[in-house]
Amino acid sequence: MSELQLDGSINVSERTRPLVAALCEHAAEYRVGVSRSDSGVTIIDAGIDAPGGLEAGRLIAEICMGGLGRVALSGAAPFARWRWQVDVTSLHPVIACLGSQYAGWSLSHGEGKGAFFALGSGPARAMGSKEPLFDELGWRNPAGETVIVLEVDRVPPPEIAEKIVGRCGIEPAQLTLILTPTSSLAGGMQIVARVLEVALHKVHELHFPLGDIVDGAASAPLPPQSPDFMTAMGRTNDAILFGGQVHLYVRGEDEAARDLAERLPSSASRDFGKPFAQVFKDYGYDFYKVDPMLFSPARALVTNVTSGNSFEAGALHEDLLAQSFGA
Repeated sequence: MSELQLDGSINVSERTRPLVAALCEHAAEYRVGVSRSDSGVTIIDAGIDAPGGLEAGRLIAEICMGGLGRVALSGAAPFARWRWQVDVTSLHPVIACLGSQYAGWSLSHGEGKGAFFALGSGPARAMGSKEPLFDELGWRNPAGETVIVLEVDRVPPPEIAEKIVGRCGIEPAQLTLILTPTSSLAGGMQIVARVLEVALHKVHELHFPLGDIVDGAASAPLPPQSPDFMTAMGRTNDAILFGGQVHLYVRGEDEAARDLAERLPSSASRDFGKPFAQVFKDYGYDFYKVDPMLFSPARALVTNVTSGNSFEAGALHEDLLAQSFGA
């Protein structure tokens, strides 16, 4: 087992600055809206009032990964009807996926019907989030210009930005908020681009040593957009659960690599077998009742670079994709 040693010189906020700048400078081409709040925070709308689109979602996904990942749209999906897929690779998968892309920063304001809640992902997490995960990673970024992505369908109240600014120890003008509704094209794209992150998160949940992760690549089909939030949320999850594939490169013993491959696919969960929207409904829309082991790609291939042996488990489920994606 290798000790986890992350490169402390990697600053995900710095790496994403050119990507954020491109989104702002070419807002018309990306079909996003760019504005500034009264306090000076930059707000990028990628699907609320501005239409956004797939290319905006692709770029936002790379921003979520802290500039340490590559996201591409290809026509290579192994499904008769759903031919387009999102391909993801990363230079440093643990930092890119767990240290940046994972939506782990819980942000809320208010109570009752008017309450606002969102999970933040992206580089700002490495500055201001109090998640225990960062203590385990032993890796942080210093205060400075940064960006956070929120999967929301309305502009957050000013208090949310104030909280982020305060936690990060920065000025409002140093913060960019990117807003991507789940029901938008950009939102769907950047969610499915989390297929590698979902796999890394389950690797962590299975207590496989993160220091033994060498590299990884993943893909998942691009689902059809839906204006209904619940349908859109179900489809983006199902794209990964039923159509996602991940190939991880690890070091260590073959027994550990084989065990990881067998436990990684979504089919290893007790809740596997129905579209996610139905699973969610069956649990009374209580997300925390869903088996956390469900959230992973459908098929896993694990290559042990120490021995050169590979281990495969899981399968793709086009029939379940059809149930979820509809006519």
